[in-house]
Amino acid sequence: METQEIWDRFNNEVYFFILKKVNDKTATGDIFQNTFLKVHKNRSQLQDETKLRAWVFQIARNEIANHFNKESLYVAKTHTDTDTPLQNYQHICCFDKFITDLPKIYRDVIELVYIQGKKQHEVAEILNISLVNVKARIRRAKDILKKNFNECCKYELDKNDRLTGESNCAVCQD
Repeated sequence: METQEIWDRFNNEVYFFILKKVNDKTATGDIFQNTFLKVHKNRSQLQDETKLRAWVFQIARNEIANHFNKESLYVAKTHTDTDTPLQNYQHICCFDKFITDLPKIYRDVIELVYIQGKKQHEVAEILNISLVNVKARIRRAKDILKKNFNECCKYELDKNDRLTGESNCAVCQD
């Protein structure tokens, strides 16, 4: 499979996965770029294309770990509380706020699939709902998220119905 095909299939999902993990737009961009650079360099090592998604996300996880390992060399940790208030991260394009504000039935599915990396059929089993229902909830959640990003942050949708542009939101401005 060519890098462009992998990019087309996973770029949005990987970007928002990284953003949720690192909560920093600049770092997310760097990690995202490194992830796809490694995907490109190592795509010949993938032996089973049915495991492509897991392979791409493992590269992203490794790059996130590399980021935090490098950062820990230069920054002394002064606060180890893992329950950081959501308000501290609102400057990241309202992402956490939008996820948190989703109705619970949509938020659960989005968190399981896109943040925890579970497969849709696994989510169906976990939530005791049908696979069709999982897919419908994901589609509705994405519609809500796109609407929120467009209204609040003034992002636009491209011809493939993906968010593009830069934030133009008073909440998101640094």
